Amino acid sequence: MSGWTFAAWLLLGGSTVLLFLGLPVAFSFLVVNIVGAWLWLGGEPGFVQLARNAVSSVTSFSLTPIPLFVLMGEILFHTGLAVKVIDGIERLIAQVPGRLAVVAVVAGTVFSAISGSTIATTAMLGSLMVPVMLSRGYHPTLATGPVMAIGAVDMLIPPSALTVLLGSLSGISISKLLIGGVVPGLVLALAFVAWIIVRVRITPSLAPQVALVRHEGFDRFKPFLLYVLPLVSIFGVVVGAMAAGWGTPTESAAVGALATIVLALVYRALSWKILLASLKGTVAISAMILFIIVGATTFAQILSFSGASNGLAQAITGSGLAPWAVIMAMMAMLIFLGIFVDQVSMMLITLPIFMPVVQTLGIDQIWFGVLFLICMQMGLLLPPHGLLLMTMKGVAPSHVTMLVIFQAVVPFLVMSVLLLALVFFVPAVATWLPALIG
Repeated sequence: MSGWTFAAWLLLGGSTVLLFLGLPVAFSFLVVNIVGAWLWLGGEPGFVQLARNAVSSVTSFSLTPIPLFVLMGEILFHTGLAVKVIDGIERLIAQVPGRLAVVAVVAGTVFSAISGSTIATTAMLGSLMVPVMLSRGYHPTLATGPVMAIGAVDMLIPPSALTVLLGSLSGISISKLLIGGVVPGLVLALAFVAWIIVRVRITPSLAPQVALVRHEGFDRFKPFLLYVLPLVSIFGVVVGAMAAGWGTPTESAAVGALATIVLALVYRALSWKILLASLKGTVAISAMILFIIVGATTFAQILSFSGASNGLAQAITGSGLAPWAVIMAMMAMLIFLGIFVDQVSMMLITLPIFMPVVQTLGIDQIWFGVLFLICMQMGLLLPPHGLLLMTMKGVAPSHVTMLVIFQAVVPFLVMSVLLLALVFFVPAVATWLPALIG
């Protein structure tokens, strides 16, 4: 066994085994990093270098959007403005088949544009809308499936903390990656709405028709104009600032966070208690992400220093496979990993190997990044360990079993696979908007 082969088995295999044993992500990589630093960075001097690398990895300016995006979502949920958004959207949508499920998808798409957390979107929509749908006679799969599916789409539509993390760890332009996810995310949301309507038309018993309280004239549009449009304008501010080149992702995120706070003050929904709760939530989530980044970047450096990254990249590029076949194999590996590990672990395990190959083969990095995001989005929904499946089980009524939740996500996973194929065969779906904006 050559040197780099041994390093690859020890570092990649060791980290994967520790993750499967249930050790938290950050600690799994910390253990492997200590062993790697001792073997390949020269013992005690290696530990000193490890500490220096760890500090420099989390002081990177490019990571600043993460806590700012998380703060936007925390304020939105703690102030209760999310409920106002749902009311505004519900009044606008007429008596379509599966109306409440359609409302959940549309509301989730709006939350995706003003919140950086997939879990927060799913938890909030699940706790508010699933009990209402079940009480009105909706089938449990139709009540839970759309909520989980649109929660996963949050990863594609900016602002998205995981997209920032992917861009930071892979070296792909963060602003272009954020903008690249917009069109695929909207396509997927529209596909979900179309499927719900068609499915309920075929089997009306899945979503019984309920007499609506009709709002006439301006009363119907009032919540939409007062709450939905102003909050969605935050998405316009964040993406518009990046698109126009007026600000970096960090500056755009700061403007978005400030706009969220100002709107909450205007609505008189923000108190010191709510602001403190939002800040505490932001610190907890951001600290977890940054601690993982410490493990990730030092892991990638040790992998590179041991020769494993270069050896694996040369083995893949020298295999004679066409670039499209290599990308397909990478996507298959990501989907397989999504069954067992979380999204951050997927990035940490694969990016040190994938990115040198992508660069060597001259593959469009924005296109690859969006494909990677879609695979991670699917991982949130893949049984048995999908993060949003666990989130839904936590907020849904107790009689909704895990088997029902597994069944509920199947059609949405099929649509995600179709989107992955669409972006694979028509790269312009992902690259058109970033290229247009320049």
